[in-house]
Amino acid sequence: MKLHVRHVTDYRYSLPLHYALQTLWLTPQTGAGQTVKFWSVGAPEKLYIQKDAFGNTIQSYTFVGKDADNVRWSLVNAAGDVETLGIAEFNDPETLPHPYFFLRATHLAEPHWLLAEFGRKFIPQSVDGRADLQALLALSHGVADAVAYLKNSTTVTTTALQAFENGAGVCQDQAHVMVAICRSLGYPARYVSGYFYAANEPDLASHAWCDVCLDVATRRWVSIDVTHHCLIDQRHVRLAMGTDYNACPPIKGVRQGGGEESMTVDITIVPV
Repeated sequence: MKLHVRHVTDYRYSLPLHYALQTLWLTPQTGAGQTVKFWSVGAPEKLYIQKDAFGNTIQSYTFVGKDADNVRWSLVNAAGDVETLGIAEFNDPETLPHPYFFLRATHLAEPHWLLAEFGRKFIPQSVDGRADLQALLALSHGVADAVAYLKNSTTVTTTALQAFENGAGVCQDQAHVMVAICRSLGYPARYVSGYFYAANEPDLASHAWCDVCLDVATRRWVSIDVTHHCLIDQRHVRLAMGTDYNACPPIKGVRQGGGEESMTVDITIVPV
């Protein structure tokens, strides 16, 4: 499937903005599951491109306001065409961190005995660095049942344990819970940001899922969408991956001035 994605982030400020430094994880890459045909990113200032530790393409810009400026609005936009291939299993190149790196605890997806206890109902403790795909899929169904999808029930600071104990969250939380459970049982797992195409359901466009390592020795991974109870398929566009949301948010930055900030995000995805 070939998809055209348009992602616009609109910032408004109550007072003049003096300084801003923003980093963007808004560039998908060609890989096993997709081919990027065309992609562009626009920002208020010149963008500087580099790779992060996880192989993601990131871009950053700096805005410095002058005394006479009265900047109270800024816009970041990304758009392009991606051919999705529906391939869920793949092998990491040697240039990426070793799978065991993704066992480390992170604030939003920290291992916990409660999560381990829940996970053992579906998968055993890892002893040989390999995982059973059907057991992982069963776990993902269990997570979706335990953490019901409920729009606006959490924030980007909600941890996996908090979402699990509350029994509700959004796709980000369901991915974090799945990652934290796998880590609790010795399976390397990581967070993935991306887009999901669902006709006439634009609220689902911004999405998150997880990668779980199937075989540490061969660096083989599988991408699982907990929210939609499936392996990733041609509806998914992969943006970035990291240890949790904090490692690969769409946009992250700091600012001085501006007073109160409001942000609106508009994402459209259409087949072409």
